[in-house]
Amino acid sequence: MKELQQQIEAAWENRDLLKDEATKKAIRQVIEHLDKGRLRVAEPKGNDWQVNEWVKKAVVLYFPIQQMKTIEVGPFEFHDKMELKKDYEALGVRVVPHAVARYGAFLAKGVIMMPSYVNIGAFVDSGTMVDTWATVGSCAQIGKDVHLSGGVGIGGVLEPLQAAPVVIEDGCFIGSRCIVVEGVRVRKEAVLGANVVLTKSTKIIDVSGDTPIEYKGEVPERAVVIPGSYTKEFPAGKFNVPCALIIGQRKASTNLKTSLNNALREYDVAV
Repeated sequence: MKELQQQIEAAWENRDLLKDEATKKAIRQVIEHLDKGRLRVAEPKGNDWQVNEWVKKAVVLYFPIQQMKTIEVGPFEFHDKMELKKDYEALGVRVVPHAVARYGAFLAKGVIMMPSYVNIGAFVDSGTMVDTWATVGSCAQIGKDVHLSGGVGIGGVLEPLQAAPVVIEDGCFIGSRCIVVEGVRVRKEAVLGANVVLTKSTKIIDVSGDTPIEYKGEVPERAVVIPGSYTKEFPAGKFNVPCALIIGQRKASTNLKTSLNNALREYDVAV
């Protein structure tokens, strides 16, 4: 991997090297490693996540060395530079028509894709459901046993290279039509109710106690979150601005599915 990294870094600084067959081979090797889960754009490191910038560079460099071509799938036709992912049966992944995953995205055994989309560089771990019309953007990191409900949008990121991808950790439930972008991290077993929108600047306010506690860019473990708003003053007057409200927690002592159902019932959260 160290030799591959050196080749990628050299090509990043000198794009003329993209004409070299050895460089092209190195880039394609990195994408193959991504596709098989041997490399990740970001990976857990202690209680945090480490972004592997050189891997993201390889993804960016993969586009200019690929040629456009027509891809025919039965009566369907595409015109793109990227191959589609294949061999789902061997991977142990269930893919419902018309789900699409690009080559270079990793899908672990037990993943279920309803008609949805997973982009290059993404990592989707075992037991996760990508529900109807959900999108997993480039380089997003999705943990084990996650449920991405219908219409969820998980943002992608390739540049800037140092930017962290969106991370949805193990056991999270992301409700219908939620949007999570700009490198937001949703920690283990959190629940996002329907229509929650999270960006790096979105206020995430814990209102479950006597005084509000504010977060940005990160949802705490087992938090139950719903859409909210707060009043902000502008030159033209006071207006309501969207935020997210933490209204409680899933209980760590109970089965995840049971605690999810209890959380939704107890707090009357729509999904």
